[in-house]
Amino acid sequence: MKRPRVDTEANHRLITRRAAILGGVQLAFVAGLGARMQFLQVDQADQFRLLAEENRINIRLIPPSRGEVFDRNGVPLARNVPSYRIVIVPEDAGDVEDVVNRLNQIVPLDPDEVERAVAEMKRSAPFLPITFADEVTWEDLSRVSVNAPALPGVTPEVGLSRVYPLGSDYAHVLGYVGPVSDYDLERIEDQDPLLRIPRFQIGKVGVEAKAEGALRGKGGAKRVEVNATGRVMRELDRREGTSGADLQLTIDSKLQSYVQARLNGESASAIVMDVQSGDLLAIASAPTFDPNLFVRGISSRDYNALTENKYRPLASKSVQGTYPPGSTFKMITAMAALEEGLIGPDDTVYCPGHLEVAERNFHCWKRAGHGWVDLQNSLKQSCDVYYYDLALKVGIEKISAMANRFGLGVRHDVPMSAVASGLTPTKDWKARVHGQDWVIGDTVNASIGQGYMLASPLQLAVMTARLASGRAVEPRLVKTVDGVEQPSGTGESLGVNENNLRKMRRAMYEVVNDRRGTAYGSRIIEDAMRMAGKTGTSQVRNITTAERARGVTRNEDLPWERRDHALFVNFAPYDNPKYAVAVVVEHGGGGSKAAAPIARDVTLQALYGEEPPLDAYPTKDRGRIKEQQRVLRGIEPVANISGKDQA
Repeated sequence: MKRPRVDTEANHRLITRRAAILGGVQLAFVAGLGARMQFLQVDQADQFRLLAEENRINIRLIPPSRGEVFDRNGVPLARNVPSYRIVIVPEDAGDVEDVVNRLNQIVPLDPDEVERAVAEMKRSAPFLPITFADEVTWEDLSRVSVNAPALPGVTPEVGLSRVYPLGSDYAHVLGYVGPVSDYDLERIEDQDPLLRIPRFQIGKVGVEAKAEGALRGKGGAKRVEVNATGRVMRELDRREGTSGADLQLTIDSKLQSYVQARLNGESASAIVMDVQSGDLLAIASAPTFDPNLFVRGISSRDYNALTENKYRPLASKSVQGTYPPGSTFKMITAMAALEEGLIGPDDTVYCPGHLEVAERNFHCWKRAGHGWVDLQNSLKQSCDVYYYDLALKVGIEKISAMANRFGLGVRHDVPMSAVASGLTPTKDWKARVHGQDWVIGDTVNASIGQGYMLASPLQLAVMTARLASGRAVEPRLVKTVDGVEQPSGTGESLGVNENNLRKMRRAMYEVVNDRRGTAYGSRIIEDAMRMAGKTGTSQVRNITTAERARGVTRNEDLPWERRDHALFVNFAPYDNPKYAVAVVVEHGGGGSKAAAPIARDVTLQALYGEEPPLDAYPTKDRGRIKEQQRVLRGIEPVANISGKDQA
C-alpha cells in the first residue's frame, strides 16, 4: 500500500535537514581542523621548530681565556696552563648516579670530588656541565672518549687552569683565583652568566680580584648536536668569546724575590717605590704562602696551618697592616712647624729626658736626655722631647693636615685587597669616634707617631718619596693593560717650601751617615749611593711608672707579642733620589737594629739591580753580608739571616 504523498514529502524534508545539520557539523570540524593546522604549521612554525631543535641541539657557554700577568720586564707571574677534566651534563645523562658508577669503573674518581660535584649539581641548572674529575691524565681522558657511547652526558674537556710560576713571592700582590662561591654571587653585582658555570674561577684577593673585570674577558657560545643518549655528535657553530686583558705590573721580579727572601724568618713587610714615577718595584710581606694551593680549593690541613700561624702569613702587611709610625713621623711634625714659621733650623730645645705636660711626664727614649738640640740633631739622635715641644706650638690639626699632605691617613688607589687608610687623628675625629674631648697629651703622643696615629708601610713609602721629590707622588702598581700604558704616579708639587724640604733631607742624611745618628750602623759606604733615612720604634704596650723606676724591660726579655715594632724609611741616592724604601718588622724591637739593616740591603739591591759588591757595606759587616748573600742565592738552606734572635 502506498504511503500518502504528504508523508513522503515530510520524510524527505526531515532527511534533508538532518543531512544539512550533519554536513554543517562536519564542515565546521574540518574548518576548525584546518584553522588549527594553520595555527600550528604556519603561525607557530618558528616556535615549534625551536622546540624541535632544542631536543637535539644544546647551546653551551665557552669560558674565555683569563688574562695573564707579567712583571715590568715581561716575566710571567700568573699564567694559564692546559688542564684535562671530565664533565657531566645532568639533563643529558639521565640517571646521573648510574652514569657516575660506570664512569668510576673506567676512571677511578675521588669520593670527595664526587660529593662536591653532586652538591654543585643540586644547586645548578640541569643544562650546566659539572666537573666530576679535574686534572686527569691524557690516558684517562682517552679511556673516557673510547667508552663515550656507554656514558651519556659525559664529555672529556681540555680547559685552562691558573698557575703562579713564582709561587709565594707574589702571593700578597697577585692574590689567587678560586671557584665562584655562593658568597661571591651575593656580593657581585654583575650578572655575567659565566659566574653560574660550576667551578668557574674568579679572583678572590689581590690583583686577581681587583682587576677581575679586565682579566676575566667575555664568554662565547657553541651549538652542539646531541643524540638521544645525550652524547655530543657534532659542533654546529661556535662564537668565540673575548680573552681577558693581559696586565703588566710595575714590580721587578728579581727585586721582589730578593726582598721576600731578605724578610725570611720575620713577621715583616717592605716597600720599594720609584721616587719619580711612583712605580712600586717591590711589595713584600712575610711570612708568605703558595697561592697555587688555593686555585682548586685548599685542604683544611694547609689552611689551618696558615690561619694558626701567629705571624699571620695570609695578611698582606705591606698595605693592610697599620702601625704607630713612631719616630718615622717626626719629619711630619717638623715640617708642620717649619711651614707655619714657628721654628728655625737653629732654634734649640733642652731635653732633660722628659717633658712635663698637664702634670704628667712624657719621657724621651734616652733616659738621661740629649741636652740642647736643634732640628738636625733632634732628628739625627731621635730626641722625643724636641717634638713634644713642637707639638705644643703647632697643634694636632696642623700636624694631621701636614700628614695628609705627605700621604698619611689617605687610602691610596692600589689594586690590592683591603688597602688601609691609616689614621691621622683630629679633635673632631676623637669626639665622633670615642665621644671624648681631645687632650693636650694626645697631641704630644701624636708628635712622635704614637697614640692614635697609624700608618701602613705603603703610606710610609709614599711619605718618604714625597719628602725626597717635593711632589705628590702616587703609588702605581699596574704599568700596562693589554700594552696600553697606564697613568704615571708623578704628581704635582706639594706646594711646600723647598728650603724646608732640604733641611729635612739633610737631617735624614745625618741620621744614617753621622756617627751619632741612630742608623749609622746601616749606612752605605759607596759615596754615589749614600742614603738618607729615619729609624722608628713604636710601642705596643704601656710602660708603668714603677717599671721606669726600676728600669724599662728590654725587648729581648719580653714575649714576642709585647715587643716594640721596628721601622725604617729611607731614600737613595741622597743627591739624586731614585728609590724610597719603607720597612716594618713586627715586634722587632728597635728600628736601628731590626729594620734599618733590611732597608739598607734592599736599597742597595734596587740601586745596583743585582747583588751589590761587598765594598758598598761597612767593613765590619762584610763577613756577615757575604754569608747572607750565599744564603739568599740558595747555596745553603734559608736560615735566620736577620742577625738577631727569633722569638
